[in-house]
Amino acid sequence: MSRAQKPAARSAPAYSRFVNRRLGRYLAAAAHRAGLGANAVTAISAVWTFVAIAFLIAFPPSWGLGVAVAVFLLIGYAFDSADGQVSRLEGTSSPAGEWLDHMVDSVKVSSMPLAVAIGFYRFEVVPRGWLLVPIAFSVVSAVLFFCMILTEQLRRAHGSPSVAADAPGRPSWLRAILVLPMDYGVLCLSFVLLGAPLVFFAVYTLLFAATTAFLLLAAVKWFRELSAWPSTAQATKSEGNPS
Repeated sequence: MSRAQKPAARSAPAYSRFVNRRLGRYLAAAAHRAGLGANAVTAISAVWTFVAIAFLIAFPPSWGLGVAVAVFLLIGYAFDSADGQVSRLEGTSSPAGEWLDHMVDSVKVSSMPLAVAIGFYRFEVVPRGWLLVPIAFSVVSAVLFFCMILTEQLRRAHGSPSVAADAPGRPSWLRAILVLPMDYGVLCLSFVLLGAPLVFFAVYTLLFAATTAFLLLAAVKWFRELSAWPSTAQATKSEGNPS
């Protein structure tokens, strides 16, 4: 199973790297023994995740709801890590499978903050002005996800080295801790605080602020990186005139 697991991304935060990847490995092994393909594992991940999102809309905030939502989201996240490992283990990786995985992720990152806004609006938990936070979080999450995927695809098309892995033997422990506020696992765990809505919303707002700051800084870095590459016309001309 270790060979079927991709190297951790240099920017992978601590929970995603040290907890979720390990859980995903166990689930991938179980799915493989049960004869489940990668797409089936993706579907299982989606069910756990979207049931939790539906809970946020259907039920008023409480400690019980918070624990249920956090557990369901974390299970969905672990299966999300497992699907790629299953495809690599079974040699069934495909563009369609990658597309399906990213489609589920894109719906998830956009709909979860909107579910928070709808649920808090329905049950009048916080002043309505604060509902702008999860609405804005939905926009930021969608843009960040799109930018990360597009930047990596452009790197591949340009032939630039991927940033998917640490240098051998040098895991970025410090970076994994520093980017914890952007860790999806930490976001999932924050829902445990739903029993104290104002505390939850304060933590949620801090996570939103950290994610927004990360997006702004990363966008500048990515744009500078892409600007340093030759234009398509220059690359084509260079290929047509080998030295």
